Amino acid sequence: MAILGDFQDVAEVLEFYFSGLEFADSKRLATVFRPQAQYVCVTDGTLLYRDMATYFAVVDGRVSPAALGEERRDEIVSIELAGPVSARADLRCSIGTRDFIDFLTLIKLDGRWQIVSRVFHYTERG
Repeated sequence: MAILGDFQDVAEVLEFYFSGLEFADSKRLATVFRPQAQYVCVTDGTLLYRDMATYFAVVDGRVSPAALGEERRDEIVSIELAGPVSARADLRCSIGTRDFIDFLTLIKLDGRWQIVSRVFHYTERG
């Protein structure tokens, strides 16, 4: 039963992640990311790396998709539990004109699942 419970707990973290993106809510996102988490992208051929303080400042500076009336488009493609304290999730979501594919790595510490890395790719929609 622990596996089913962990799967559901990870899914709840991911839902909270999507909600944080939808409302551009860095406080909400800070609850699902470990403070030392990594944010990485190389879509344009150069390394984009942000620590959480830098990433949250970017989030705080944007108008939320919810405020812009954007339809929420996100999905959990897969969740893989690598054991009782490690997981990976593949996600898809859209913000503005970008469609994102996210690979999130999560760990469970002190009874709580949190994201330790977000590696992603995006494409622009016309």
